[in-house]
Amino acid sequence: MSAPNAVQRKACWDARDLLWNCLDVNNDQAPACEKFQKDFEAMCPAQWVKHFDKRRDFLKYKEKLEKDGFQLTKVEEQQ
Repeated sequence: MSAPNAVQRKACWDARDLLWNCLDVNNDQAPACEKFQKDFEAMCPAQWVKHFDKRRDFLKYKEKLEKDGFQLTKVEEQQ
């Protein structure tokens, strides 16, 4: 597969942004954003979809840590 050109990259990023916005508005309820998910998968190379999905998970995890702070587990507290 050849690398996406500038127009294809922008279309992919726009589709990703629309999906992420929908997920944010709908508290990550995927069924509410099914159309955006399909558009995202159609516009982006599969490897990019995988990367962006992992990126969103990481950003959500990071946001939660910054908001709630780090909590030691019981196992870590006992050491």
